[in-house]
Amino acid sequence: MTDAHVTGESSTPVTNPDISGVEIILDHVEKRYPGQQQPAVADVSLTIPAGEIVILVGPSGSGKTTTMRMINRLIEPSSGRITIGGRDALSIDPNELRRTIGYSIQQAGLFPHMTVGQNIAVVPKLLKWKKDRINSRVDELLDLVGLDPGQFRGRYPRQLSGGQQQRVGVARALAADPPVLLMDEPFGAVDPITRGLLQDELMRLQSELRKTIVFVTHDFSEAVKLGDRIAVLGDQSAVLQYDTPEAILAHPANETVAGFVGSGASLQQLNLLRVRDVDIEQRPTAKESDSVAEFAARVQDWGVIVDDRDRPIRWTDRDHLQGASSLRDIGVALGETVSTQSTLQDALEAILAERNASAVVTGARGRYHGVVTIETLIETIRGLRAEHADTKVGDRR
Repeated sequence: MTDAHVTGESSTPVTNPDISGVEIILDHVEKRYPGQQQPAVADVSLTIPAGEIVILVGPSGSGKTTTMRMINRLIEPSSGRITIGGRDALSIDPNELRRTIGYSIQQAGLFPHMTVGQNIAVVPKLLKWKKDRINSRVDELLDLVGLDPGQFRGRYPRQLSGGQQQRVGVARALAADPPVLLMDEPFGAVDPITRGLLQDELMRLQSELRKTIVFVTHDFSEAVKLGDRIAVLGDQSAVLQYDTPEAILAHPANETVAGFVGSGASLQQLNLLRVRDVDIEQRPTAKESDSVAEFAARVQDWGVIVDDRDRPIRWTDRDHLQGASSLRDIGVALGETVSTQSTLQDALEAILAERNASAVVTGARGRYHGVVTIETLIETIRGLRAEHADTKVGDRR
């Protein structure tokens, strides 16, 4: 038996009004396919708390996707019980069930013959929402995932980048405001920089929405970055360890988990801290329509030019400002920015790519929030190393 209920955790549904998600319980769930001697998923029990991101991580063939798909009955369990918000999932009509569970997959899975707006509207239309309500919801969600509704609503998937398609896929999954969101390797098909940005966006959305999210990945770094809890799965979805990222990094349950974590466990500690956890400094900001002279008077080393929605677009320094007549055509386009939800590992990578030895930080809706500097990260890393050394000494004692 694989029993991974969290010690001391109540199975009573959470009623916190800030949490829109619901608790999911997998109770001795098994999946057997005809003609196969061994089950694909063998006797799995998991309690997934309401409003948290739980990551199913494991090697290919471990059954993590099968386990997740049994929650919305895209794959029917052979035995066991699944409850969602206290309701037996097997007692609900499958189509009704899936309309109350968001589902986001790799490469977005958008309908190519539909516009972005039509893709997002699929489930609300099935639920017979009124047209005005659907249109309002489409615009709200596009803005929520960082896409300008006026610019993207009428586009087709082929006119979007991979990252933009994934954002639309997440918006579509959230269209009917489901309490549960299932995500199957949703960022696996995009480049590393876009993947990091999408991860940040998911964490930002979750901080606002507090859904219950079950997320499948084979990337342990992604699991550490995103997960409130991680279920490390072995063969037949055997739950080798189910705990917080901090606990798994510090105390792997066995050699198999330790091998999956890898030798870089200490470096993974940078994925446990967010940019919001360290000091964020400020630089002067200005819109392109603002006065050059007024902005120059506030800039000591460098400043940030933002758009009409306070989203950073360029940085500029005193040399750029000298003799300039407008802020529209000066400065250097920003490279990789980070958000308050980004990890310190993300911030370090972004800083190393910028000549200012700093990274611009964005907050809600991509608005300028401040900057994080290399000096801040160095001090934080020194503290982590000292803490790690103290822990090792304590363990030897």
